[in-house]
Amino acid sequence: MEKFISFVVVLGFAAAMLLQCAAAQTVHVVGDSSGWVVPQGGAATYQTWAANNNFVVGDILMFNFVTEQHDVVQVPKESFDSCTSANPIGETITTGPTNITLSDAGNHYYICTIGQHCQLGQKLAITVSGSPGAAAPSTPMQPDSSSSGVFASFLVSLLSILAGFLF
Repeated sequence: MEKFISFVVVLGFAAAMLLQCAAAQTVHVVGDSSGWVVPQGGAATYQTWAANNNFVVGDILMFNFVTEQHDVVQVPKESFDSCTSANPIGETITTGPTNITLSDAGNHYYICTIGQHCQLGQKLAITVSGSPGAAAPSTPMQPDSSSSGVFASFLVSLLSILAGFLF
């Protein structure tokens, strides 16, 4: 009976951890290993990157850039299209790297305001879903390689091993 109670306690703890992991946000490193730079491939570089990611409210965009060489600001679509920061949504972030939490669903637009960087393709447009289940159906399923997904897999493995010792 004592082993059973111990197992139930461990199982409850594991279930709570798995629920936390399932609700955890994903950190998207903008541009992957290239970071937030003037892309050699022009605006298509960030368009392709965005198309290969699913963005959900609560996720984090990590802009990796060198302070004083780049910045990032969210702008409305009209400002994005014309590469102007005349109508910023929030403050221009000049210290890199920086994280931006996606707090609402819809279309989000980001540009670099330094020199001609935006005109040269350093601009990002993404669509943010309201929940993980609202992702576009045409997006292929990919394995969860986020830290929360890896941790959840580890926790399930650990629980299986523990159950083997208790029973």
